[in-house]
Amino acid sequence: MLAQLGTRLAAVHSVVEKLFGIRSRTIAGLTAAALALAGCMPATVPLAGADPADPGAKVTGVGYRSTVAPYNSLRPAVPSSWRDQNDRVAPAPKSGQ
Repeated sequence: MLAQLGTRLAAVHSVVEKLFGIRSRTIAGLTAAALALAGCMPATVPLAGADPADPGAKVTGVGYRSTVAPYNSLRPAVPSSWRDQNDRVAPAPKSGQ
């Protein structure tokens, strides 16, 4: 497997050398250097809004809403007939039936 990979890389290397007239290692080195230096570029995008590091920056107020506010405990519940419960939640009969 490694012999096949080495053979293919050698073939690609010779084709690149013939097509571009320069060594593929030089191209790879320049590409690696460009990618490494691209990470050092400063951010040119301005911040949208106030600086988050400024403690005196104006921000909107935060409100509190409980996630369980409409909760009503249903225990202990008085047992009732299942037939009555079904009748209460059943859809209304259509007219004419």
